[in-house]
Amino acid sequence: MLSKHSIVYFEIERKIDFYYQMQQIEIQYELQLNTEGITTARHQFELGHVHDISHKSFSFGGGILYLHTNQGVFSYKIQDNPTPLMHAFKSLKAENKA
Repeated sequence: MLSKHSIVYFEIERKIDFYYQMQQIEIQYELQLNTEGITTARHQFELGHVHDISHKSFSFGGGILYLHTNQGVFSYKIQDNPTPLMHAFKSLKAENKA
């Protein structure tokens, strides 16, 4: 039985410093999948409200993870392989339909 799967994602925060220079800060968060749903730093989705998870990889490494939900599509910049998370999600969805 699945207890919890997760993947790290990144967001870029832009700030203007004291000298009016743009600073880009990369902040690391965790996307967590459990039996209730998916939780990110800014959102919480019930499992029934997430229709699918897809992934677009980049040739230079990393990629974008997409959550297809009833509220729209949410994208997350990732570096790790999302395949284990995607398989766990599909298994949970199949268990809930049975």
